[in-house]
Amino acid sequence: MILIAPLAIFWIAALGLALANGRRRDIGMLGLGALTAGFAAMTRVTLEVAANGPLEMVAGNWPGGVGITLRADALGVAFAMTAIAVLLVAYGFELAGGIESRTFPALTLFLATGLTGVFITGDAFNFYVFFEISMVSSYVLTAYGEERRQLRAAVIFAVVNLLGSVLFLFGIVSLYHTTGTLDMVSIAARMPIVEENPAIVAGTLLFVALGVKLGIFPFHFWLPAVYTGVHSSVAAMLSGALAMIGAYGLLRIGAGMLPRELALSAPVLIALGVASILYGGLLSISRHDPSAVVAYSAIGQVGYILIAVAIGGVVGYGAAILFTIWNSMNKTLLFLSGGLLNRYAGIAYAIGGLSVAGIPPVGGFWGKTAVLRATLIADGHVARAFLAAVVVIGGGLSLLYMFQSYGRTYWSAPEASATGSVWARTGIVLVAAALVVALGAWPEPLLALSDQAALIFEAPTP
Repeated sequence: MILIAPLAIFWIAALGLALANGRRRDIGMLGLGALTAGFAAMTRVTLEVAANGPLEMVAGNWPGGVGITLRADALGVAFAMTAIAVLLVAYGFELAGGIESRTFPALTLFLATGLTGVFITGDAFNFYVFFEISMVSSYVLTAYGEERRQLRAAVIFAVVNLLGSVLFLFGIVSLYHTTGTLDMVSIAARMPIVEENPAIVAGTLLFVALGVKLGIFPFHFWLPAVYTGVHSSVAAMLSGALAMIGAYGLLRIGAGMLPRELALSAPVLIALGVASILYGGLLSISRHDPSAVVAYSAIGQVGYILIAVAIGGVVGYGAAILFTIWNSMNKTLLFLSGGLLNRYAGIAYAIGGLSVAGIPPVGGFWGKTAVLRATLIADGHVARAFLAAVVVIGGGLSLLYMFQSYGRTYWSAPEASATGSVWARTGIVLVAAALVVALGAWPEPLLALSDQAALIFEAPTP
């Protein structure tokens, strides 16, 4: 029952608010209460997993392989907690300024349902089902505001990600055809004895689909137009929560179910990771609007995840997990604070920028340090030196474009008029910034959780 509680809270609340007018303050507060309750329930699950190991159940007491298998381990709860926290902060930010659409609370809760399901399901097909619940909610959220730029962003996002969803479904079907099962644990057990060719086909389809979701180079073409065209709260949800599916999929499917194919594709992942870091960093320098800077920065930051996953091992996977969590926090903070032109929001934006660049004592330092440490265990002295240099150069580019963006936005721009909603939103981003600093000063909980999550990929000792 404890495992299904977060899903039940989000799903029931979403259905209950689907027909309500989300523009009403009381309805908006009900949505905030449901998100808070779901976050508290997931916190309870996380503490249980941290103390006693993975939890598993089959919904409805159906036999295994028939019902929906829910399986929560350290990897799943780490991603679920981060995603729900991002949705909670972004929703509170929008509520503070006034919700403009009657469907916004329900859509946010449906998105929370889908993301939670993706991160705690133990079945590959149900992964796809929850994945689509998340995507459908996101399609509608992208059009939130219903202005021309939001509608344009919604069309681009829907078309590109529908293609990614089709490829992902083909990949799942290919896995089932190859192994005869959809249970993730069973797939992982059977894949080592499967011939390489069909496994590589399935892995390629899944990687391209996840690459589209992550926005890595060269699948990035949709990302800047969408992130700069939507409301800042929606951009935070898409980049800070929804995009986590891509990183999670690389780890859960690649490292967990297709480790042989992941090892074979490591050079490709490293090449794409290096290209993403340099491309995203250079394009960010040439942008002026804060949302455009953060959008192109998102392309570059994904490159660090690819490199860490390609290096593999407990150190590499742990670095990928830790960096993904910090990256979600950073993007959420930057998208929310970037649209508020006052000196206090500028403080939050500066903290987010320092975290992206990996400057201590802000939390992003630990994510960059973990990736740098992973590069030092890469095969070959030349590879180690090259990858370490790329990480350092990427950090330098991040510091340059974030410093430049801060100067353009908060040094020369006029101060916005102070209203109650502006100050409420500013307070939210300051609290988020304080959390980034606090976790940077005391990173042990995140470090321990990411290390525990990475250990699930460690090969058992014969």
